[in-house]
Amino acid sequence: MSLSFNFSDKLSLLKNALYFFKKHFVVITGLGLIAAFGRVIQLGGFGQIAASTNIMLEVVIETSRILLFLFVLGLADIKVGVLRIRQLFSNKDKRRNYFIAAMQQMKKQWLSFFFNAVGFLIIAWCINYLIDLLAYETCLFLTLKKDGVLTESSSEWTILLFFKNLTVIPFTLIFDAILLLWLSNKLSNVRKVTLS
Repeated sequence: MSLSFNFSDKLSLLKNALYFFKKHFVVITGLGLIAAFGRVIQLGGFGQIAASTNIMLEVVIETSRILLFLFVLGLADIKVGVLRIRQLFSNKDKRRNYFIAAMQQMKKQWLSFFFNAVGFLIIAWCINYLIDLLAYETCLFLTLKKDGVLTESSSEWTILLFFKNLTVIPFTLIFDAILLLWLSNKLSNVRKVTLS
């Protein structure tokens, strides 16, 4: 019992990322949908688009991802996320303090980081595997083409990238931002999650 309890504590970074995803599911999904539909349009899923539209969509997609990252970095407040980034790049002393805190945290908690990184990789692999199954092993793609939702010239990448932008990409951004907060000792405001 003691071993499983200690192992559970070692996964606090991953559990916090999953908790954040669950708690702010609507905002995260909304930003993910913007990126997902942007990618489908870019790939010609609804028909051919002009080069200028493609560039505009890329700006929209990347902006939604940046907003998501700032949202997580600010612990559900984009303005706080922006302030944290600004402090990092504008205040040399803060940058030095963050670096020292990160090195101390990694030195003290390297095993915890390892377990969290492995856990993240396993979850990301499973999500990607399920998306591949959905795109290549089901009739979803063919049905969408047959029903006229997607154009005849569209490829499976429209389905792949649509679902990746809703799942694994936001989860990766959340994990990365939570990792930065953990390294800089700013993660104390996130609710501690326990496995039930």
